[in-house]
Amino acid sequence: MHNEDWVNRTRVAVWHPCTQMKHLEETPPLPIARGEGAWLIDHQGQRYLDAISSWWVNLFGHANPSINAALMDQLGRIEHVMLAGCTHAPVVELSERLSSLSGLGHAFYGSDGASATEIALKMSFHCWRNRGRPQKTGYVSLQNGYHGETLGALSVTDVALFKDVYAPLLRQSHQVMSPDWRLAEPEESAEAYAWRAIGQMEDFLAECADTTAAVIVEPLVQGAAGMAMYHPIYLSRLRELCDKYEVHLIADEIAVGFGRTGTMFACEQAGIRPDFLCLSKGITGGYLPLSCVLTRDEIYAAFYADATARGFLHSHSYTGNPLACRAALAVLDIFAADEVLASNRVKSVRFNQLLDPIKAHPRVSHFRNIGMIWAFDVNHTEAGFSTRFHQQALARGLFIRPIGNTVYFMPPYVIEEAEMRLMAEVTLELLQAV
Repeated sequence: MHNEDWVNRTRVAVWHPCTQMKHLEETPPLPIARGEGAWLIDHQGQRYLDAISSWWVNLFGHANPSINAALMDQLGRIEHVMLAGCTHAPVVELSERLSSLSGLGHAFYGSDGASATEIALKMSFHCWRNRGRPQKTGYVSLQNGYHGETLGALSVTDVALFKDVYAPLLRQSHQVMSPDWRLAEPEESAEAYAWRAIGQMEDFLAECADTTAAVIVEPLVQGAAGMAMYHPIYLSRLRELCDKYEVHLIADEIAVGFGRTGTMFACEQAGIRPDFLCLSKGITGGYLPLSCVLTRDEIYAAFYADATARGFLHSHSYTGNPLACRAALAVLDIFAADEVLASNRVKSVRFNQLLDPIKAHPRVSHFRNIGMIWAFDVNHTEAGFSTRFHQQALARGLFIRPIGNTVYFMPPYVIEEAEMRLMAEVTLELLQAV
């Protein structure tokens, strides 16, 4: 079947996410038949380099042989069993390994990033309630932050496009200034700006800590804000403030966990341990929906009691699915066997060299990089820039989706030099043309 046939059928049958469906008449979705490494391949055999890891989830390439083999083996054992009243090897082993990596314990599983946010928010509130402090019901997050689009997660999100229409359904939360260094004064360093931003957080906590359950942040990188990056001193000081004012710290590492910022978890670069760690996206290498919340033993202990109502009764039917957990274990095996973090550091240096002409381009500002994330802002853009850039990149074999006027790269970790060169060359060409 041809690409056009699948496009016509998807318009009739599928409601696509994060999409104004009428726009598909002019900018049709890309019909993908299969994947191979860092490449997506359509029904006519045309190849597209997946420069954004299929919405930031694919770490080790499409159709990865190691992950495929692990899933095939698990299919012959057990595909799913309910985790309320049962357990199984993949969920136990994954929980143990995540605890060892993070220093946190008792993994609680969901299906996606927003679910992880919901779990952490509920768990924080319920913990304070169990400890006799039911007035601690509020949450504070960062301006321009994004934590998901279910109602609880959207309540602590600050992206107007997603949030404004649903405002009557949402619980009020408080946002303080972002440490995004693009917002600094011309002579102000990223670190100095982070100190200025944390001052506003401290002012809020000093006044409202008694009614605040938790602070939730995306560590080091605010993804939906256009890969807004900030200095790790913000997280270091935030940990101190949360301890001082007795407020939980929720680290939303859904997008930045599993090596994306150069360390396994972004919080490591600030030398801190959050009270809750939310994980998803790369956890299964882009294979299956899975999310996880890890927390400190003291928080777990607040739920441990004879009364059922004191327990954390959140659930869904596929919690801790064995296939998804097995894929996640295969991902962790690849990290260990292939020294992925060290290899990524070498690739990062080389890609930065290839991007030198882009850094110097007169239309480019705020070029930034951390680990395996690169981003820059394009000046003097007109309405529709991101769509035009995306479509013209596709015509050159590059699958990339700017956020507003921010162009970013988050490639799979299996990316090779020739593919990095293609990303750099096509992007430079488009800066001249779009």
